[in-house]
Amino acid sequence: MLTTRRTALGMCAALVLPAYAQVSDLNDAINKAGRQRMLSQRVGKAYLALGLQVHTAAATKVLDQSMALFDRQLTELKVFAPTTAIRETYALLETQWSGLKGLLVGSAPSAANAVKLLTLDASVLALANTGTVQLEQVHGKPTGKLVNIAGRQRMLSQRMAKFYLAQAWGVEVTQASAELAKARGEFAQALEVLRNAPEANADIHQELALADAQWVLFGSALSAKPSVGNAANVFSASENLLTVMDKVTSLYSKIQKT
Repeated sequence: MLTTRRTALGMCAALVLPAYAQVSDLNDAINKAGRQRMLSQRVGKAYLALGLQVHTAAATKVLDQSMALFDRQLTELKVFAPTTAIRETYALLETQWSGLKGLLVGSAPSAANAVKLLTLDASVLALANTGTVQLEQVHGKPTGKLVNIAGRQRMLSQRMAKFYLAQAWGVEVTQASAELAKARGEFAQALEVLRNAPEANADIHQELALADAQWVLFGSALSAKPSVGNAANVFSASENLLTVMDKVTSLYSKIQKT
C-alpha cells in the first residue's frame, strides 16, 4: 500500500509542476495565482509531515518541488501583472514568501517552528488570494470566477491536511480543529457551485465525479482521531484529491467563450 501511495504522490508532484514558461492569458494567470494559494498550504503540510516523520521521502519531494514551483510562478505572475495594484501585491508576496522559505529550509522541523509556520503561511496565503481575486476582477467574466473557485479547492485540500497534521503533532490544536472544520464546509459548498455551473462541460463533470469519490475518502481520513498513523492516510488522500481538483481547474481555465 505504501508503494502505491508513493507512486500516486509522485504522479501528483509531476502534475503540479507544469512546464509553462509564461502566463498565456487571464484564465491561466488566475489558475497559477490560485495555485500559489495551494502551495502556501502544501509546503506547510509537507513541513508538518516531516516533523511527524510521516511519508518522509514523499514529503521531502513535495516540499522541494512546491517551493520551486512557487518561485517560478511568482516570477511569471510578476511579469504578467496587468495593473500597478497587482504588481504591488506580488512584490509584497515575494517578501512574505521569503520569510516562509527561511523557516522551511533553515533548520529541521520542530513543534516551536511549526507554530511560527502557521502564522507565516497565513500571510502568504492572504496575499496569494489577493492577487488571484485582483486578476479575476480584471478578467470580469464568469469563467474567471469559476477558475478561482476551482483553484481554491486545491488550496482547501492542502489546508485541511495541514491542520489535521498540526493536531496530530499537538500544534495549536484548538485553532487547527476550528480551521479544519471551516475548510471542510467551504470545500463541500464549492463543489456544489462547480457542479451546477452552466459552463461545466462533460469533461468537467467527469472529473468532478472523481473529485466526489476522492472527497469521500479524504473525509473519512479526516474524521479519524488525529494521530501519527492516521496522519499518513490524510497526507496521501489530500494528494489524490489535489490531483483531481488541479485537473478540474485546468479544464475551467481552458474555457474561453464566457
